[in-house]
Order: sequence, then C-alpha cells, then structure tokens
Amino acid sequence: MQQLPLAISPPLEAQFDNFIVGPNAEALARVRGLAAGESRERIVYVWGAPGSGRTHLLRAAARVNPALVIADDVEALDASRQQVLFVAINEARDGGAGVLAAGPKPPAQLALRDDLRTRLAWGLVYELRPVADEDKARHLKALAEARGLRLSDDIVRYLLTRLPRDVASLQGVLEALDRHSLIRQRALTLPLVKEALAEHFPGGQPTGR
Repeated sequence: MQQLPLAISPPLEAQFDNFIVGPNAEALARVRGLAAGESRERIVYVWGAPGSGRTHLLRAAARVNPALVIADDVEALDASRQQVLFVAINEARDGGAGVLAAGPKPPAQLALRDDLRTRLAWGLVYELRPVADEDKARHLKALAEARGLRLSDDIVRYLLTRLPRDVASLQGVLEALDRHSLIRQRALTLPLVKEALAEHFPGGQPTGR
C-alpha cells in the first residue's frame, strides 16, 4: 500500500535572503537598497542567462516594495509596454517610483527601441555572473534540510549537473523528491533520485531565470 504524502511544506517564496549570492553581492545589495528606498540611484537593470537569478531578485524586490516599477524579460515587451517603461524611467529620474528591470543581455544589445535601450543604461547595470558549485551545493542542502530531507554529497553533485540555480526550480525538484521518497517509503538514495527525476520530469529538468 502506498503512503499518500500531505502537502505540508509551503512553496519557498523568492526573498533576498534565499538568493544564492556567489559573485553577485554588489548587485544584490543595490537591488535591496532600491527596494528599501535607500538608494540614491532610482534605476537598476540586471541581466544574465536563464537560471542566473534575475527573476528571483525582481520577485523579492516586489515583495518588499510593491510601489517599484518592475519589468522582467524586457525584450518581450510589446510597443505599448515599452512606452510604459520609457515613461517610468523618465519619471524615476524626476523623483518618481524606482524602476527595476531585467533581461538576458546588456542594454546596448537588447532588441528594443533605441531610446529605451539608452534609458535602461542611465542607472546601475549589473550582470549576474555564474555561482560556484560550492555555493550552489550549500544552498541546495539548506533547502533540503528545511524540508526535512538529507542529501548525500553524491546526490548533490548529481543534481547540480542537471539543475539551474534559481530557487524556484530547486524548490520544485526538492518537492518532487520529497513526495517520491514518501510514496516509496524509502530514504533518498542516488538511484531513487534518478528514478524520481525520470518520473516527474520526463521531458527534462525545470529551468528558471
């Protein structure tokens, strides 16, 4: 008979404290300062590849300061939303609400109207650089421990070769591993982890920004 797992662990929300910092301490500090209303600079743009944590930072900032104008994936904005962001940046320079934006490339390389690309570069611009494996390993173990899971070093190494580093993706995988372990009534081992990933993510592992 299978044990039916109960959904007793709430999803982990994006917060500044659960962002994997690595070499991005300055970017994190600037975004936190903007969200807290403590930054003299009213415009911050962060960029990086999928899984770099840019969406995590934007969500964390929105939780702290709902008044911020936040724009993620700026290259996907249509003409009307580009105009809204253009106006918001102008207003931020004149003392209006701060603007926090993110995209996959630096401003000069974005497929946006020229005047918006220029304005995104008016403020602070940070590239979110890759995080070392040691930082990701510590974070993954901390997330697991918060769920009551123990991950051996071989499991951590296996997961880190297949997962993005954003918290939402890691949390989703740990949720699946937790449920799989409960259903099978077995502690997590490397074979069980492989079985769980194949069953829950047959099309490949989750990705995030």
